[in-house]
Amino acid sequence: MLVLGIETTCDETAAAVIERQPDGSGKILSNIVHSQIEDHAPYGGVVPEIAARAHIDLLDGIIRRAMTEAGIGFADLSGVAAAAGPGLIGGVIVGLTTAKAIAMVHATPLVAVNHLEAHALTPRLTAPLPFPYCLFLASGGHTQIVAVLGVGDYVRLGTTVDDAMGEAFDKVAKMLGLPYPGGPQVERAAALGDPKRFAFPRPMLGRPDANFSLSGLKTAVRNEASRLGPLRPRDISDLCAGFQAAVLEATADRLRVGLLLFRERFGAPSALVAAGGVASNQAIRGALQAVAAKAQTTLMIPPPALCTDNGAMIAWAGAERLALGLTDTMEAPPRARWLLDANTTAPAGYGKTRAAY
Repeated sequence: MLVLGIETTCDETAAAVIERQPDGSGKILSNIVHSQIEDHAPYGGVVPEIAARAHIDLLDGIIRRAMTEAGIGFADLSGVAAAAGPGLIGGVIVGLTTAKAIAMVHATPLVAVNHLEAHALTPRLTAPLPFPYCLFLASGGHTQIVAVLGVGDYVRLGTTVDDAMGEAFDKVAKMLGLPYPGGPQVERAAALGDPKRFAFPRPMLGRPDANFSLSGLKTAVRNEASRLGPLRPRDISDLCAGFQAAVLEATADRLRVGLLLFRERFGAPSALVAAGGVASNQAIRGALQAVAAKAQTTLMIPPPALCTDNGAMIAWAGAERLALGLTDTMEAPPRARWLLDANTTAPAGYGKTRAAY
């Protein structure tokens, strides 16, 4: 099975071709990603209209490169998959419309992929991973703990009640004057700082649910930065170190609860899986390893290039759905919001599910 995947939900324009074998294993034949960081850096964040226009300008060429690198033509495809949401609606429309055009012209099955499902299934592309497993999804727009019971079958165990983790990292970076994108900048500064200098709160610590909250922590960082006045490099490093340490402790606590809830409802998970751009943070990876070891389960994290947005994860999610006979019509809508567990069903119920906008 050969599947073309298209990703345009935010500020990466990406296309990839993957090959799925009958035994369920996968191979990446091409994975082309163009980041728009330079376009958005002057604004300190992603500007939706700029992102959408860049997708229009870039996508055809990136698809062409992906197909050429894979050494195949459109007639060889088993299907074409595109991220249909959630994301910036202008970009989502560009990618999904392009995929529909390819599917129509070449009479190829279409799969409208939930971007979050693509993150959830990516670890199965890189290594054997049976269901069910526990997913920690952390990115600029999402922070969730999810029971992944099968393709199209997800139960959310915990989520953020305010800011997503990646969003909090980026906002802290911006308030401290660090360049965009802020997450990696905070990680680098934190490595040089003293995490004990500031007594930042550990949000939601000890609660019986598995939810996250990061808004109060972000406010605490802003208050300390304002109190200090003009910030010296040492102040910035210490603020970042204290912020990151608080995030790590809170995350470890929330995941311990999430794994407990998973075991109570579904038995032992085959693994604790981390996905999303925040999973590229080495300090967070270390914290996750400690949580997994204490829970006596395996930690699985895709390579960094597959944690951030890319076309291979969309293609793989498309292949997983195609293998179960799940396809979409040309009426599949682009969605700015699309909860991963909003249309959870076993494959037999596909087509009767309710959408979330």
